[in-house]
Amino acid sequence: MKITRDQLENQQIWIYAIALLIGGAVGLLSPGAGSLDAAISPLIAILMYGMFTQIPFLKLRGALSNLRFMMALLIANFVAVPVLVWFLMTLFPLTPPVLLGVCLVLLTPCIDYVIVFTQLGKGNEKLMLASTPVLFVMQMLLLPVYLWLFIGGDMTGIVRVGPFLEAFLFLIVAPLIMALLTQMWAGRKTAGARFLDWTAWLPVPFMAFVLIVVVASQIGKVYSDLDAIVRVIPIYGLFLVISPIISRSIAALFKLDTGEGRALIFSAGTRNSLVVLPLALALPGDWARLAAAVIVTQTIVELVGELVYIKVVPRLMK
Repeated sequence: MKITRDQLENQQIWIYAIALLIGGAVGLLSPGAGSLDAAISPLIAILMYGMFTQIPFLKLRGALSNLRFMMALLIANFVAVPVLVWFLMTLFPLTPPVLLGVCLVLLTPCIDYVIVFTQLGKGNEKLMLASTPVLFVMQMLLLPVYLWLFIGGDMTGIVRVGPFLEAFLFLIVAPLIMALLTQMWAGRKTAGARFLDWTAWLPVPFMAFVLIVVVASQIGKVYSDLDAIVRVIPIYGLFLVISPIISRSIAALFKLDTGEGRALIFSAGTRNSLVVLPLALALPGDWARLAAAVIVTQTIVELVGELVYIKVVPRLMK
């Protein structure tokens, strides 16, 4: 039986759920699973290439000209969400390594599978697709500022610029350049068009591979730091509950239509755990272990939350 790409994409939630279970089983049953973390960045780079090839960069002017949506998106992700995170930090005091992990993941909006969940939640996924480059550049520019504001100058000796720059170049710039070259090739040659069509198969399987490797390599850290994990789960849960309420208010303020409002809710509620995980793993010693554990925990909590979102958001934003 031949599977079409649409069928694969329609079943991706269950594929990701199975990937989480496989990753958890491998991580708990195999003592050497921790060494798999070396494969996380290459797999994410391939995933990002597959995602970027589907973004019509050469035809983005129309989508990016929607200034109301772009302003609402930037305010929601880089003003409202940081205020919400600060509020949650005051309710649940955390140790510095755990706090750093929570800040890394909650202050960075998702730029990959949020597009999929926006589509499943009947939002405007094309606008989400178009805003991906803007969201990533903004979060990389503002994240050091947020870390300094939330955690203080003490982080300057812990958080190094090198891993951030390396992640930006390897996980974003290189896949982005390759995707642009692929699109230009597709516009000129039939073979390029066929190859571009083939790359559309990459995101779902490589998202599953990333989830398997991430969970398998990090589940041991989560299991060994259950005290820290228990403290962050209420934060992630409240974030998933409060964020859509704030986003809906911003959508109303900017008079967004239904599809735009739903896209805004998904963007503000979905975080960039896969891309910031390599940054956490580059931290020294116990900082890396604890920060990575709380980031992986957020991924698991969020995927459960997204299953709720795709049912609730269409009703919240009618």
